[in-house]
Amino acid sequence: MSSGEGAAAGVGFRSERGPVLIGVMLSTGLVAIDSTIIATAVPSIVDSLGGFAEFPWLFSVYLLAQAVTVPVYGKLADVFGRKPVMLFGIGLFLLGSVLCGLAWNMGALIAFRAIQGLGAGAVQPMSMTIVGDLYSLEERAKVQGYIASVWAISSVVGPTLGGVFSEYVSWRWIFFVNIPLCLVAAAMIGLRFHERVDRRRPRIDYAGATVLTTGLTLLILGLLEGGQAWAWASAPSIAVLASGVVLLAVFVLVERRAADPVVPLHLLRRRLLVATNLVAACVGAILLGLTSYVPTFVQEVLGTGPLVAGFALAALTLGWPISASLSGRVYLRIGIRSTALLGGVVVVLGAGLLLLLDGSSSVLQVGATSFVIGLGMGFTAAPTLIAAQSAARWQERGVVTGANMFFRSAGSAVGVAVFGALVNARLGGAAAESAGVSPTALTAAVHLVFVATAVLAVAMLAAVLLMPRDRGRAQAAEPVEAVPAG
Repeated sequence: MSSGEGAAAGVGFRSERGPVLIGVMLSTGLVAIDSTIIATAVPSIVDSLGGFAEFPWLFSVYLLAQAVTVPVYGKLADVFGRKPVMLFGIGLFLLGSVLCGLAWNMGALIAFRAIQGLGAGAVQPMSMTIVGDLYSLEERAKVQGYIASVWAISSVVGPTLGGVFSEYVSWRWIFFVNIPLCLVAAAMIGLRFHERVDRRRPRIDYAGATVLTTGLTLLILGLLEGGQAWAWASAPSIAVLASGVVLLAVFVLVERRAADPVVPLHLLRRRLLVATNLVAACVGAILLGLTSYVPTFVQEVLGTGPLVAGFALAALTLGWPISASLSGRVYLRIGIRSTALLGGVVVVLGAGLLLLLDGSSSVLQVGATSFVIGLGMGFTAAPTLIAAQSAARWQERGVVTGANMFFRSAGSAVGVAVFGALVNARLGGAAAESAGVSPTALTAAVHLVFVATAVLAVAMLAAVLLMPRDRGRAQAAEPVEAVPAG
């Protein structure tokens, strides 16, 4: 099917590519729901399995496993095709979900969450890569609305299901609920997504993949655990971070000599890809900062309950998909770079509103501020990813998409480290005991996070400005080297 035939087939569930779109949406839903459903179930899990001190690893190990494998999966998809990598990821996520539901202690649950993360590392970038393959630039303007709706629904369904399962059934069902979703997604993609892959003899860059994965693991592990498991200036912290940096330097040397490198270094020299990856890193850091500290601010400073705090954060996750679904129509009119610039300006405006929040602010003001930032994010994150994909050939699109996803995850990891360090430095010894932190002290500490968020928003806008200027309507008509659904 050519791109023209694809357009004729239409966009939507009833079109020829509809079953594949449903499969992609379900796959996206797996990752989206899993990122929120476990948060509300943590107290029940700790009551059942114990291990309160270790429960943060339920999030850290998942993020780590997902982040470090994304670049490798991207390369494998360019060599073997999207379909086998996607099905492998769904299968691994399914296995991890079943094992998590059967976990007998916190250590086992953490290990099985790592398996889930390894599966998510394939599912998330493959979903976006398949969309980039199947749909032209004009069609992706509509498809983006479908994908954005998944995140919007998941932001509400995830925490709700987590609470319902924990209170009325068992926390184990937050993992077992993934079983039917995985099976349906795999069936849709396995049966209805067909692709033409260049059956050249693959040359796997095992050395590059190993060094990259190990280096990223050490670097992100050091960032996630710095100031938590060990002090930043301690020997373990320095050793882990330094080893990660050294291995990444070795990786660059290995890739220069590799016949078919896992991450072609020439891609990292393209101005557009450098700019969009920087945008993705800022997006990840800003998102992590808001999701981590807005609920804390609303509960501990403004004195509300968890439900109201969740509402304030939901405003962010509501604004994002609304603008993401509209961004397609906008970039077809004014261009991708201009759309991303619009979004960046809105994010900077929202971050400026964050700086006005204090102990006398209302929950409505916090929610409105989050909503504004979410609107800006939707106009920035989605178009810049689409721009990166559109600049790559089919043989490179998996790597390009994987790199963008990785930079977002890396931004989140760095954000965790920086924001945590700022808060702990401000609160001092009282940070270890939440009961000993006064609302005034916490307001000052969270204000530092808001300042850092504003700085990141400006940096994101600067990264958008680095993007090459739009080529007008010619860009929107750019042909897609589609690998069609049959």
